[in-house]
Amino acid sequence: MDSCKYYLAIDIGASSGRHILAHMEEGKMVLEEVHRFPNGMVEQDGENVWDVDELFAQIKLGMKKCGELGKIPVSVGVDTWGVDFVLLDQEGQRIGNAVAYRDGRTKGMDEEVYKIISEDELYARTGIQKAIFNTIYQLMALKVKRPEQLAKAKTMLLMPDYFHYMLSGVAATEYTEATTGQLVSPKTKDWDRELIGKLGYPEQIFQKMVTPGTVLGELTPQVQEEVGYNCKVVEPATHDTGSAVIAVPTDSDDALYISSGTWSLMGTELREANCSSESKRNNLTNEGGYDYRFRFLKNIMGLWMIQSVKKEIGGELGFGEICEMASKCAIPSIVDCNDDRFLAPANMTKEVQAACRESGQQVPEGLAEVASVIYNSLAQCYAKTIKQIEGITGKKYDKIHIVGGGANADYLNRLTAQATGIPVYAGPTEATAIGNIAAQMITAGELANLKAARACVFASFPINHYEL
Repeated sequence: MDSCKYYLAIDIGASSGRHILAHMEEGKMVLEEVHRFPNGMVEQDGENVWDVDELFAQIKLGMKKCGELGKIPVSVGVDTWGVDFVLLDQEGQRIGNAVAYRDGRTKGMDEEVYKIISEDELYARTGIQKAIFNTIYQLMALKVKRPEQLAKAKTMLLMPDYFHYMLSGVAATEYTEATTGQLVSPKTKDWDRELIGKLGYPEQIFQKMVTPGTVLGELTPQVQEEVGYNCKVVEPATHDTGSAVIAVPTDSDDALYISSGTWSLMGTELREANCSSESKRNNLTNEGGYDYRFRFLKNIMGLWMIQSVKKEIGGELGFGEICEMASKCAIPSIVDCNDDRFLAPANMTKEVQAACRESGQQVPEGLAEVASVIYNSLAQCYAKTIKQIEGITGKKYDKIHIVGGGANADYLNRLTAQATGIPVYAGPTEATAIGNIAAQMITAGELANLKAARACVFASFPINHYEL
């Protein structure tokens, strides 16, 4: 049996999930991918849903592989995307489907919410930017269209909370994940129960709030039997961006970061939320972070656009090859990456072409040109967002840290340095898993605190530097 202390991060994104084991070696964090599995929305009962039964089966399968390797983790933590949830009844059984945020059920639900509380007041109260798929609107969709489900519900668990519940038997809500849904007060850092009452959502479904680093317990006897061992279940920052920001390898409290993946989340950390009308006007959000820091950031459509185009016309090409092809194009056209038309179009390639055509710009033809338009548009969007953040915080930023899978996009990194005029530091690519593990290691005493964790990340992983 291996004498190393291992920590297991289960990082589940919208298109795939993986199990990453980590241990410390000579002061550096060493990662090992143990299991990878696909994820994606499926259609069921006329809804776009997540197959949570399959996802949980994959969670256990990957955990079992750790045991087979003789690398039993001291703890495990799950992170996922935000806003989506499941409802459980009195017996702890799931009610209905785990509906995905790209489902159309929330259409018009913003207007229903604003009958009760205005959009301006909601932002001033929560500091969270409007996205039609936020938990607040998903619950309104249930109240309006499926009231019988809400009436039966005893417990609401956001996606990572549900998986932790299945692993440990403990129902709790992790703070960083909960904040994304627009129902948490940045002042009390807990559920805004007055708001919840006003909206007519059943108060009993909202669970006790816990913070990253909380030990929920151990694996249930049933899970122990299936995976072949026992370990602690420790809350990371369960929102994937919350974990990714932990892994930003900075020694400054005023760092600017882009967590680059399906979405590009661009922002900085604040000690107090900025719920001003100026922040709202610029569509900035104040999501909860580790140690009650606020992730003051903007959601930018991100590499979802490239992922969609790759699926449509990319064939067997990898993202690196697409990036390289795009870098050889000189097409000047730019689209607004934040336009809702790119959220879930029937065909992303045609949507980008249509946006260029409608604005009188050159229409991209073929994979390289379409990808080039998207990469250039993202870089322009980043540059615009920096100006907004600097205007509101009154600070000038002298570097940008890009973490996550998008840190591999060499062409986009170069474009970002050019468009912003600020040096770019790209890496680590596995930021979400690393941040998940760092929270577990801090809990175990292996790392002293967030500052030590970030210094460890900087020392452990390659960081690429881009200048103008």
